[in-house]
Amino acid sequence: MKKLLNTLYVQTQGIYLRQEGETVVAEKDGQVLMRLPIHTLSGLVTFGNVMCSPFLLHLCAERGVAISFLSEHGRFLARATGPVSGNVLLRVAQVRAHDDPDRKGDIARSCVAGKIANDRNLILRRMRDHGDTPALRTAAAALADVLLRLRDSPPDAARIRGLEGEAAAAYFAAFNDLLLANREAFAIASRNRRPPTDPMNALLSFLYTLLAHDCRGALEGVGLDPQVGFLHELRSGRPSLALDLMEEFRAPVADRLALTLVNRQQLAPKDFKTTESGAVQLSESARKDVLLAWQQRKLETVTHPFLDEKVPVGLLPHLQALLLARHLRGDLDAYPPWMPK
Repeated sequence: MKKLLNTLYVQTQGIYLRQEGETVVAEKDGQVLMRLPIHTLSGLVTFGNVMCSPFLLHLCAERGVAISFLSEHGRFLARATGPVSGNVLLRVAQVRAHDDPDRKGDIARSCVAGKIANDRNLILRRMRDHGDTPALRTAAAALADVLLRLRDSPPDAARIRGLEGEAAAAYFAAFNDLLLANREAFAIASRNRRPPTDPMNALLSFLYTLLAHDCRGALEGVGLDPQVGFLHELRSGRPSLALDLMEEFRAPVADRLALTLVNRQQLAPKDFKTTESGAVQLSESARKDVLLAWQQRKLETVTHPFLDEKVPVGLLPHLQALLLARHLRGDLDAYPPWMPK
């Protein structure tokens, strides 16, 4: 259990969270372990057997503190939030843009362009710092080619999804060449999930879950509906727009952190376990280490290329959500994805 920035992560099993005035109280076996004022939190993430009192749920809903419920090993289960907030005119504009094939395709293309460019930048950085390989050169060239075709593609969301899939296949075909340590243990045959069947895919899935939580919160914070996306199709219960937003952050935030943890040998094969079903999961102690590294990564500052200002990595989803809202309102001609220089 740890408060990092403005999010409380609770993964100690058997914790009971309750309200005490304007305070969140965490206790176990009748012993109070932590008290936090509700106004210091914007999110609460629980793992596994963590219980919340009805009164705490009410308090969080009233104060705009979203609660995400994950399985013990980090699989997203549910999210509890209060009433939808934000400008209703913005949400109407969002739905209209979704229903307009050209506008929908333009936004989807921006999301995919950001993702592919950031995938390629991660590969180029590895080639510059540690030498290139045939697989990395092939992937970099393939991603550059897809970017050119994406630029010239009509704003058709289905075609854009096809190009995104092609780029993802090229990227993960060279992913193993990004590993500098424990390569045999952390190599992947392909990107797999539900469940992940190897340590690297388990680590990526865990980080993507955290990233999706942050992106959803950022969208809700500016008044957008996280379920009405442009790249990802609508599906009941799926935060399609949050999945759209996180695409541009996968490589530079989640993938880069995963590679850092493995390459610096901060994670080892012993930090993972395989269940009877064949699913590979992080151990409890390893999850704590990853959560700490995740929050440290969010504290790092980068220059936002569109705003030309230094900002913490943790604020990037919020800034991008704001830029998307401005585009939907008509203040920006296009949505500018985050692509670090």
